Amino acid sequence: MIASQVKSTELIRHQDRTASTPVFLDKAGDDAVMARDVEMVYYSGAEPYPVLRGVDLDIQRGDIQLLMGPSGSGKTTLLSILAGILTPTAGSVRLLGQEITRMSRDQLAHFRLENIGFIFQGFNLFPALTAVENIELALKVKGMRSKTARKREARDLLEQVKLLDKADQLPRDLSGGQKQRVAIARSLAGDPPLIMADEPTASLDSHNGHAVIELLRQLAKEGDRTVLIVTHDTRLIDAADHVAYLEDGVLR
Repeated sequence: MIASQVKSTELIRHQDRTASTPVFLDKAGDDAVMARDVEMVYYSGAEPYPVLRGVDLDIQRGDIQLLMGPSGSGKTTLLSILAGILTPTAGSVRLLGQEITRMSRDQLAHFRLENIGFIFQGFNLFPALTAVENIELALKVKGMRSKTARKREARDLLEQVKLLDKADQLPRDLSGGQKQRVAIARSLAGDPPLIMADEPTASLDSHNGHAVIELLRQLAKEGDRTVLIVTHDTRLIDAADHVAYLEDGVLR
């Protein structure tokens, strides 16, 4: 799962980034994501195991895109490549007009921090921090220096996800649906134009899953954000603008 590749602590690791690796966004065009001929091959000894085979994918700005398929189809690998976490064996990926497959590791880390919000199946909240503190930490890492401004913005984000009354609760005192709403609020810290989610409703019951779906759609459309969701959950189909199916490493 992508949560094992991008930890919440990655935010801290790149807090002291310098201005020597700026990433300038090309705002022209309608595509937030454009992947071309993406291939991924793993090796066991000398034996190649192709995971992705010539994947092309376009996602327009402001759209909600689902990526579905059976277990082992390569969905999480593709999401990791589109997020700049994995480098494909072949092919190219452009996000917001920038070809991320040509960026250095430092540039990629900076780009992710500035432009992508992540939502995980396992929430990935810091257990010793309250709901509002989890979001404040993300804002601090993204460069918001004023503690007062961070607290105000974090509370505003919790209000957007209808969880302001739980601001001072620790994750252990929240339900699964409430934890995921905190995680969604945290993904919005810094107002990133891209949100990438790995099975965001898999740990939730029907009621909470539906609430999260509606919340993601509302936040995407009102904020003109592009949302890419890897999921097995067919409940999300009605909320999506487009659905792509990946099977045996091929996009159908």
